Amino acid sequence: MDELIDFESPSPNWNERQLPVSMVVLHYTGMQTAEEALARLCDEAAQVSAHYLIEEDGTVHRLVREDRRAWHAGKSYWRGITDVNSASVGIELVNPGHEFGYRPFPDAQMEALLPLLAEIVQRHDIPRANVVGHSDVAPARKEDPGELFDWDLLAAHRLALKTPRVSMPSPFENDGAFFLALERFGYDISDPAATVRAFQRRWRPHIIDGVVDGECSAILFSLLLDRDSGKTR
Repeated sequence: MDELIDFESPSPNWNERQLPVSMVVLHYTGMQTAEEALARLCDEAAQVSAHYLIEEDGTVHRLVREDRRAWHAGKSYWRGITDVNSASVGIELVNPGHEFGYRPFPDAQMEALLPLLAEIVQRHDIPRANVVGHSDVAPARKEDPGELFDWDLLAAHRLALKTPRVSMPSPFENDGAFFLALERFGYDISDPAATVRAFQRRWRPHIIDGVVDGECSAILFSLLLDRDSGKTR
């Protein structure tokens, strides 16, 4: 593992875990430079951190040891877990985000992420369905890592779920059934439109409008079928 780390950049912002690690949460920094992001994540007054930060050139910083609870997810929820910080490893990807000029994640950055993520997933036996974005666990608050993140690359390496390719009418009788299924898959549905946008950002990024349609419904139905058949490990 240590050979994947370029710099130890310790953050004071951590406490003890209350849960075993069962997920990875991916973020973008949403700040204009890597230096600015690193300074904030290591600033005791900011009260935020992550386990790792990856710069756009692929440089990897370790900020918090994995046996400790970093403060990256905030108020969040996934599959019944409300203390996502305790149950997750957080990885920040340097990117200005939607506020400062959102752009694709460079190849060097993604190539650094792959082996790091593979090590984490293997060490903690994390299912692919639990490698998620910040927007998945906090749909009403967050948009990262956003619609330009290459989830398909992770899926090709069996580090995240593959996006289902579907062409069928909606399998759900109504929107209520869709939201029950969305909750069953893992999402917090307390803000329905925000949750649909988060789902679209992850699974159907070419249209993010918060509207339940047949394509979204078919994707969700396929994801649940795969999970129930054990294909999402």
